[in-house]
Amino acid sequence: MKKAAKQLREIPAVNELLMRPAIAALIAECGREYVTARVREVLDAVRAEIASGDRPPPKEELETRVATAVRAGLEPSLRQVINATGVILHTNLGRAPLSETAVKAVAHAGRRYTNLEYDLGTGRRGKRDVHAATLLQQLLGVPAIVVNNNAAAVLLALHALAVGGEVIVSRGELVEIGGSFRIPDVMMASGAVLREVGTTNRTRLADYQRAISKGTRLLLSVHRSNFRIVGFTERPGLADLAKLAKRSRVPLLEDLGSGCLFDLRPYGIADEPLVQDSLRAGVDLVTFSGDKLLGGPQCGILAGRPSLVERIRKNPLFRALRVDKMTYAALGATLRSYLSKRLDDLPVARMIRMSKEEITTRALAFVAVGKMGGHGLRLELTDGESVIGGGSTPGQSLPTTLVAVTSPRSSAKELEHRFRCCNPPVVVRVENQRVLLDLRTVSHEEEVLLLTVLESLKGS
Repeated sequence: MKKAAKQLREIPAVNELLMRPAIAALIAECGREYVTARVREVLDAVRAEIASGDRPPPKEELETRVATAVRAGLEPSLRQVINATGVILHTNLGRAPLSETAVKAVAHAGRRYTNLEYDLGTGRRGKRDVHAATLLQQLLGVPAIVVNNNAAAVLLALHALAVGGEVIVSRGELVEIGGSFRIPDVMMASGAVLREVGTTNRTRLADYQRAISKGTRLLLSVHRSNFRIVGFTERPGLADLAKLAKRSRVPLLEDLGSGCLFDLRPYGIADEPLVQDSLRAGVDLVTFSGDKLLGGPQCGILAGRPSLVERIRKNPLFRALRVDKMTYAALGATLRSYLSKRLDDLPVARMIRMSKEEITTRALAFVAVGKMGGHGLRLELTDGESVIGGGSTPGQSLPTTLVAVTSPRSSAKELEHRFRCCNPPVVVRVENQRVLLDLRTVSHEEEVLLLTVLESLKGS
């Protein structure tokens, strides 16, 4: 006890540390208030270590620890990671990476003033949604508006078109997606009343028809984007549901979620509906995400019948849920890639369209270079599957070739942790006691970084 008390008294005071040349240099660079707070944190940690029986660090080490704490505190928490999982739309990793043209558009809009809400033709205040409206009209053939995500798009549509009234939806479509987004909860928040029809596995057109009443404001169809119901199932076709909606003079709203604008069937992915097909089937209004299969920034898009879109646009919630100039810049660049038929500009489309043979060629070259590093890790190729992810194409995958990494000294769990703690961090898969790297979701530029990471794991 006496020894610990003596050690605690020997710890330098805050002001004493602040006057040391190395710390004073940090103050000049980062500010006195910020550095002082880090000094107090380091000294508190040292006191706790002494109280638990540890020896106090040398005074020189205190300066090093303060400098480390100062630098660490100023590091951005949002960091680049290498996604080697093979999950293309990895929600935890930010979903769709933007195209180079979209990134440049964001940088250009972010560092300068723009005509976000200024009509250059008239010299008067304009509307910000025009920056996406024309492009979406050209792509989809109907007017559209943009909000901050698809959940917001559904919420806004329900609030604008069905507040106080009933919305009819199949029990088999009362979905929950990541982050506890549940259709019934969103409907309740919107002020609309949920009217469930059918059963979990079977809902017929007649179920909708019987439920329609004077209080009905919308029919809602929700794409089951992250799960499948198989076996003894039934659901009406979208065109039939649209005809019923038209006969009943009740709008049909479809929550498409993924927002696919190009056909995935040539790449082995079936049953992923296209936005254009839903509109052609007679759906009055569709909502979908911008950062999923569309391959753009996070946003939600509502498109459809002009009178409905305009009604939604006038709703007060639209202002609360609107997006900023950088989202419009990125979305505009993404949509122009579709209009000019340059799908390979979009990383998501490029990764989906990548063949197994192409990935195998890259993986062979990667392993050949990796083995030359002499890092002691075993690298070998194995067949595997990539998934699109992001709550889309459930139960379907893309064939790929994986790089399996094993170590004679570390378990797969330990190796995964080391990959994750590298700079840049690498997020991997672990299966059958092996770390697996899928180059489908690793760009050519990132391959060089990944090889550097392997080199840094020498002896692991």
